[in-house]
Amino acid sequence: MKSFEESEIEGPILYPIFLDLDSKRCVIVGGGEVANRKARKLLQARAEVIVVSPEVKPELESMATEVHRRPYVTGDLEGAFLAFAAANAREVNAAVAREGREKGIPVNVVDRPSEGDFALPSTLRRGHLQVSVSTGGASPTLARRIRRELEEVFEPEWAGIVEELSKARRDGRKAEEDLEEVIEGCLLRLRG
Repeated sequence: MKSFEESEIEGPILYPIFLDLDSKRCVIVGGGEVANRKARKLLQARAEVIVVSPEVKPELESMATEVHRRPYVTGDLEGAFLAFAAANAREVNAAVAREGREKGIPVNVVDRPSEGDFALPSTLRRGHLQVSVSTGGASPTLARRIRRELEEVFEPEWAGIVEELSKARRDGRKAEEDLEEVIEGCLLRLRG
């Protein structure tokens, strides 16, 4: 298999970023299972989740801050920090992407990632430790498979290590030296 250089990659090269979504308005257009998954992740980040869709799964309705049981109309993204086009209709997702571009609101388009502004990685969480894998929207299935493999090597103990390092940093201590043996043991297991 050929090795690719950055300059040979076709299409956009996405910039990895972790966003603070606490209390930020995030609009999801769509009410199905994909919208449901997006909402769960947004709620983990403490976002304010607004759903616009004529039909909404009960779980999604119970999670959302606001639910508008009706078709999407231009203007539904007003005040949004992020938007997600997750409707089952191509023309609706295209309209959401258009409104996002016009208003400067980043949009994730589930059925045609190239129309959107960002892709969501598959993320492994162990407390504050997050390891994300992305294929830039090319293959979410591959990203999930890689994340599952990483789950086996990044065991739950990593959450405690990161928490201890965080406490030490807040207290002005350098805990890396104190935890060096534990960290090295975990890293050795990663290397196989």
